[in-house]
Amino acid sequence: MTYDLVIGDRAYSSWSLRGWLLFDAFNIPVKLHTARLYTDELANTLKAFHPARTAPTMRTPDGVVVPETIAIAEELASRHPDAGLWPTAPKARAIARVLAAEMHAGFVALRSHCPMNLRVSYTDCSPPTEVRADLARLETIWAWAQEETGSDTWLCGAYSAADAFFAPVAARVASYNLPMSPRAMAYVRAHLAHPSFRRWRAMGMIDGADQEFYRRGYPRRPWPGPVPLASRPVEGSMAENSACPYSGKPVTHVLEIAGRRIGFCNAFCRDKTVADPEAWPRFMAIYQA
Repeated sequence: MTYDLVIGDRAYSSWSLRGWLLFDAFNIPVKLHTARLYTDELANTLKAFHPARTAPTMRTPDGVVVPETIAIAEELASRHPDAGLWPTAPKARAIARVLAAEMHAGFVALRSHCPMNLRVSYTDCSPPTEVRADLARLETIWAWAQEETGSDTWLCGAYSAADAFFAPVAARVASYNLPMSPRAMAYVRAHLAHPSFRRWRAMGMIDGADQEFYRRGYPRRPWPGPVPLASRPVEGSMAENSACPYSGKPVTHVLEIAGRRIGFCNAFCRDKTVADPEAWPRFMAIYQA
């Protein structure tokens, strides 16, 4: 048996991003159930996860339904004490829990003015005073956590659940070019380069059509995270490998990269790799061989 996790659109569902990171970033296997936002899919999917109302929702291997990311984090940490979801040092662990709790409940102005959209980056979104106040608060608590724990990259030492909770904030800063100090921007850039974040965004880039609710008319700029290796989908099934690097199934879809043809078992496997080849270790093992 394994965990089940209900998620919404990867490009837009910031809460789903948090929930998924609590598994992927800490190497906990999970079976995903995806549902399109603003349709009946999510409500219909959640009928099997009573009493949950929204994504993400987890079901444990013994059948307990756990909505809400903060509850998911605590339950996973209890069941997987060696996974590293929370820092082992008591002081750092306490600070990490403080940060996660504040993120879970706060920053309403930032959430409202800058809904997560991983598919675009804007030059400016004219953040109002309330959003700038949220950004100032983020600067305060991030600096406090790093100073108290002596951390340079993440908030409380090694990457923890607290950092997973702030990943959607990093996405918002990247998407809306929000003004932050160099120290805070270094923390944001660490998120954008994190392997799990890159995998989620790569899938989000090709995971369904754009959602009109998230469209904004601001001028655009390139995504400020790591630049993906150039690749493209191509027709046919001829490839240098016979089995998909992810599933092991026969190749049916192919991408081209640096003049080479590498194959996959379906369009999703291929296209998520085209979106960011370096995000996928199994693909890179073939590419670098």
